[in-house]
Amino acid sequence: MSSKSYDVVVIGGGVIGSAVAYWLAAEPAFAGRRVLVVERDSSYQECSTGRSAGAIRQQFSTRENIEISLFGAQFIKNVGDWLAVDGEAPALSFRENGFLFLASAEGWPILEANHRLQKDLGADNALLPAPALKERLPWLEVEDLAGGCLGLSMEGWLDPFSLLQGFRRKARALGADYVEDTVVGVSVENGRATGVTLASGETIAAGWVVNAAGPRSRDIAAMAGLALPVAPRKRQVFVFDCKTHIPTMPLVIDPSGLYFRPEGAGYICGIAPKEGEPDPDSLDLEVDWTPFEEILWPGLAARVPAFESIKPTGAWAGHYSVCLLDHNAVLGPHPELPNFLFANGFSGHGLQQSPAVGRGIMELIVHDGWRSLDLSRFGYERILRNEPVLERNVV
Repeated sequence: MSSKSYDVVVIGGGVIGSAVAYWLAAEPAFAGRRVLVVERDSSYQECSTGRSAGAIRQQFSTRENIEISLFGAQFIKNVGDWLAVDGEAPALSFRENGFLFLASAEGWPILEANHRLQKDLGADNALLPAPALKERLPWLEVEDLAGGCLGLSMEGWLDPFSLLQGFRRKARALGADYVEDTVVGVSVENGRATGVTLASGETIAAGWVVNAAGPRSRDIAAMAGLALPVAPRKRQVFVFDCKTHIPTMPLVIDPSGLYFRPEGAGYICGIAPKEGEPDPDSLDLEVDWTPFEEILWPGLAARVPAFESIKPTGAWAGHYSVCLLDHNAVLGPHPELPNFLFANGFSGHGLQQSPAVGRGIMELIVHDGWRSLDLSRFGYERILRNEPVLERNVV
């Protein structure tokens, strides 16, 4: 059994963990210190990042979520400024087609309030009543809608795996170490995390431990004796073709919870279980076509008449790390273990939030506090107080 020592050990090398490693390695005030990322599968075949829908939006109802994604959009649009290695920037294939949140008459006042906050913070979107929406997007069925909010810039989708690899490649180029192994223990002494034990038998001493383990983050927290209300939930993405070409389609969020968007020459879609419906903890990746046939296809055809004639062509499953309190991230230290940092529970928003969250976790470690954005509202203390941060725009 061998032992090594690092200033920071990051558990999980997906997009969040690799973003943390990048920002640490790039920070001048961290120079001369060492960061290690422990990733259980360096092929990332089952990683949540690569199995996501790859979306970024500012259309949230919570100030901090909007600010996080505004920075994320600037990061993605100018990714070469941060992540280029030897002059080569990651090819993210960012499609800036926008998000379209649709609302019924009942949901319209909420959409209006969200729109006002988003605009006040610098988001670029337009609130469109149903007639204006129909004029702009004639392929869309709007008879049951009051209207929608359409992102005009800084929203869309990208290649999630390319962003992950971009963070990882740059972090390594700046001196971060990666090891393929599984954390099986977190050592705690005198109110501090002191290191981790790996499945290989190696022990790693650490000045800081960052939990970025995605759908397995609850297990990592338990190793440190901490309770984390974050659960792994399976989410499925279905791929289909349509005979009718539909131009300039954004990512559409239906009031039913159904979403769809273009993907190459075809389209993808999905839906999360409604509140009260079965949504068990799961690390399973098997695809069940029942939701597509019974829920998604009828919903697609009702919203886009051209989608009555479609052909399913594929599907995949991935995992959300769902914060059971409020579907918002859990960020920062546990009050009883101040050098054990959470970066967990993104509930499907991890990809778009990774640039700002990685930077913020770096600031906690290096500068002893949030600097660029105050994300303290997402701290662990709200869990102890049972005070959820309400986010109305959960997808």
